[in-house]
Amino acid sequence: MDEKRRLPLHHRPRAADMTVPVVRRRRTRLWLPVLALVLICYSLLSTYNIDVRDRLDQLSREATSVVGGAGRRKVPLEAHIMSKCPDTRDAMRQLILPAMQQVYDKVDFKLSYIGSLDDDDGVRCKHGPSECLGNIIELCARELYPDPKISLGFVMCLTKDFTHVPERSLVEDCALEHAIDIKKLNECATRDDGAHGMHLLRSSVQHSADVCLLSCLPLFSPPAL
Repeated sequence: MDEKRRLPLHHRPRAADMTVPVVRRRRTRLWLPVLALVLICYSLLSTYNIDVRDRLDQLSREATSVVGGAGRRKVPLEAHIMSKCPDTRDAMRQLILPAMQQVYDKVDFKLSYIGSLDDDDGVRCKHGPSECLGNIIELCARELYPDPKISLGFVMCLTKDFTHVPERSLVEDCALEHAIDIKKLNECATRDDGAHGMHLLRSSVQHSADVCLLSCLPLFSPPAL
């Protein structure tokens, strides 16, 4: 009887011996889907991070472009004058030139002219027809030489001796001083029998009138003491 009990055929495995491999197999089966899920999430997060970085880089480039464009954009600055007016001389000396020396590279500066439009496509200037011609000459200088360092310097030269505008000797001397081609200046003023110069003047006078509808402060010379 004792020998039969010791035979392997009559040996029944314990419950613990049967459960260990089963539990290990179950644990392995549970880890496989978890591992797969982790890999999928990592892949999605990696793709998401790449997309986010690309989008952030794009936004950064766009913002840089906008800021750069804003930095290059100049502020409009205008002065409304008359070529034979003493107030213009004072404004050029005391206001316009000092301001331009400080903000030249930051503003889009233009001179516009004050007058009255006629119904027959003409212009009436406060100081007479000679002032209208002086305005046209200065407008042609700006059209030919948009750089304020040239055109504004030419206008300032004329304005210093405004009582002699638009005498030929004064115009030629100021043109020579500021490297302006007097032949081109004369051609601009007389083109199409003067129609081109009159068009420049009418457009400028109309612009000044439109601006003054919104806000226009007269410039007065200081009283003599």
